[in-house]
Amino acid sequence: MKKKESRSRTTRPSAGTGPREYHALSQRILQSANSDISHVDFLREITGMLLDFSECNAVELRVERGRQSFRCEASLGGGESAEAEFRCCVRRDGDGLLAHAAENDRADEQHKPRKSKEFPSLIAIPLIVAEETIGLLQFKARGKDFFRASDIGYYENVAQTLGLALISRQMRASLRERVKELTCLYRMSQLVEQSNIRLEEVLEGMAALLPPAWQYPEAAAARIVLDGECFATPGFDDCDFKQSAPLTIKEQARGCIEVGYSRETPELDEGPFLEEERNLLDLVARQVSSLIERRQAAEDRSRLQIQLRHADRLATIGQLSAGVAHELNEPLGNILAFAQLARKEPDLPRQTARDLDKIVTTSLHAREIIKKLMLFARQMPPRKSRVNLNALVEEGLYFLESRCVKDGVAIQRHLSPRLPDIVADPSQLNQVLVNLVVNASQAMPGGGVMKISTRELDDRVALCVEDNGVGMPSHVLKRIFVPFFTTKDIHEGTGLGLPVVHGIVTSHGGTIEVESVPGRGSKFEVRLPLANAEEKT
Repeated sequence: MKKKESRSRTTRPSAGTGPREYHALSQRILQSANSDISHVDFLREITGMLLDFSECNAVELRVERGRQSFRCEASLGGGESAEAEFRCCVRRDGDGLLAHAAENDRADEQHKPRKSKEFPSLIAIPLIVAEETIGLLQFKARGKDFFRASDIGYYENVAQTLGLALISRQMRASLRERVKELTCLYRMSQLVEQSNIRLEEVLEGMAALLPPAWQYPEAAAARIVLDGECFATPGFDDCDFKQSAPLTIKEQARGCIEVGYSRETPELDEGPFLEEERNLLDLVARQVSSLIERRQAAEDRSRLQIQLRHADRLATIGQLSAGVAHELNEPLGNILAFAQLARKEPDLPRQTARDLDKIVTTSLHAREIIKKLMLFARQMPPRKSRVNLNALVEEGLYFLESRCVKDGVAIQRHLSPRLPDIVADPSQLNQVLVNLVVNASQAMPGGGVMKISTRELDDRVALCVEDNGVGMPSHVLKRIFVPFFTTKDIHEGTGLGLPVVHGIVTSHGGTIEVESVPGRGSKFEVRLPLANAEEKT
């Protein structure tokens, strides 16, 4: 900023100034204080304004705001030349204001200190508001007796006006920051109350609400990281100056919240950030952690309720299945017996013999279904003994592998050596293996790879059957253990295979877990408890 000058400033101009001019100067200072310019620009504007008004050689303004010290100086350039330059230097120092002002040998290379003999005429006026010194205003002139005694009182009044303007700006800035923070917290609370949106959407919304609450929103960006998943606003990767708070849920670190600036900003309490912004970030981190904990608790309750309803349906279906099975066993046994007896009659017509064979085959199939119903209803107690899971897998695959190869399915074995024994019903576990292998094979109609593996866990052994077939969507995955539910065509499945697997595993005190991705395949893992100490001896 430059201004043309018409005279040297070593002597006081002949034109005088009076109360009216000083009052107008105070009004201009107050008007500038009410503008929306930054604190640094305000200091630069005021020092330039005072330099023009006083017509001295330099005006220096030092202001303390909390732990920050600002120094702004406007001076004539080129000694006695008719051209003026306004310079500004902003710094944050650990020393107090007055100590810093007296220490002339501390300045940067661009703004080297001027010795006191350079300015024979000097007015130094402290800026005092409510008995607190907040700054120092200095008028400097190279000419002797440059300032009139009558000017000092006016300059003191101007300094008082400037002090009030600085406090007013500081209070309005603090109020503006508090309003931004409260607005951020209020909008976050509104977002949290929307229970119909997913947690991911809530985190995205919270990240978007953070930058406007910081002092320089146009350069701010935010990111929330939870379990390795990031929810960031545009431009976060360009931020070099960042402030972070951890997300701790049930004493476990799960991620963090970060706010950063994409450009350099003035040095403040915590790097380029305010102390109040640190408090806000910590508060938001606690709120997000609490939100995640509540959401997870609600999901756990919902999952438990679904499991309870599922268990209740299974119990009801089991009771019904047991009654139906008992009622059907006797007439079915009679049908099978009489059909087999009729087949023994000599000289049966060929068509009659073929019809009797169909009756026998269908009756045996119906008996197998009833047997599965009895297993599902737990009407057939397991006959447990010591079983080696690896041996059982090898025996079962001896009969199943040829069928899989015929269907274009290659079986890969990954059986853990020295697998400890378990106590189980071998025939029922064999049925579990058969159902899982057949189910995996049918999931790969065009062929594929089936992986069968065993491994030892802490107090359990696991059997895993994995395919790279068609997979299952989530709505199917939720119902695979519901009796009579099937995605196969009529006459291709009864919907009892996986429910029977679930019943057998549960009756052995085990669990079964399923993972499936449409188009990529499914993975069934059965976990069974090890033999207890008495059975191992």
